[in-house]
Amino acid sequence: MNLIDVKNLLFKYKMYSGEKEEVIEHTAIDNISLSIKKGDFVGILGHNGSGKSTLAKQLAALLKPSSGVIYVGGMDTAKEEQILDIRKTAGLVFQNPDNQLIGNIVEEDVAFGPENMGIPAEEIEMRITKALASTGMTAYREASPGALSGGQKQRIAIARSLAMNPDVMLFDEPTSALDPEMVGEVLELMKELAKSGMTMVVVTHEMGFAREVATRVLFIDDGKIQEQNAPKEFFENPQNPRLKEFLSKVL
Repeated sequence: MNLIDVKNLLFKYKMYSGEKEEVIEHTAIDNISLSIKKGDFVGILGHNGSGKSTLAKQLAALLKPSSGVIYVGGMDTAKEEQILDIRKTAGLVFQNPDNQLIGNIVEEDVAFGPENMGIPAEEIEMRITKALASTGMTAYREASPGALSGGQKQRIAIARSLAMNPDVMLFDEPTSALDPEMVGEVLELMKELAKSGMTMVVVTHEMGFAREVATRVLFIDDGKIQEQNAPKEFFENPQNPRLKEFLSKVL
């Protein structure tokens, strides 16, 4: 069974048009179908506003489809009673780590998810220890998140997701809010997670990273998957005119 199945996904959001003085609908995701298996590393590329981040939020059940269906671990993201279980299955790391950290010290932040799940204290302790070790942040266990660098904060955000024992990790441009010198440390951590067999879906502008680590790369434009392929073919032999134009500007 696929870890994620997306079938004919359509998502529209409403926006106010001052010019027309009315509420209009904008199609952010337009009839996307996609399957992701255990161990896949799927890189998602595209222009700003193309629908990439909206798709990541759909996969994490933060948004509900306007039509179509998404199954995460066999669970329907449109069913309210399954939302919590879906969020245990799929961990989402956002662009800006400052928007994700809520504890006074690092271990409190990493424990937040398991505590809300009602996990026993001894199990939470083991999960914190394992997640911090996996992200290279053990030494900062009792540090204040506010005193950490941007790269360290993003590592803690990843550790918090790992503490939920997810089957798949979703990343929405996890390096876009970081200073250039901090980008490398987060990408190296993500490479290590991929090597460990973690299933990952990553919205990114890091072309070299996607080419090196992904098992499959998608190009989204106007809310549609315009092209998808293995990294070598995707970057060296693109077929879609919009993808060719995109790559010519970013490579």
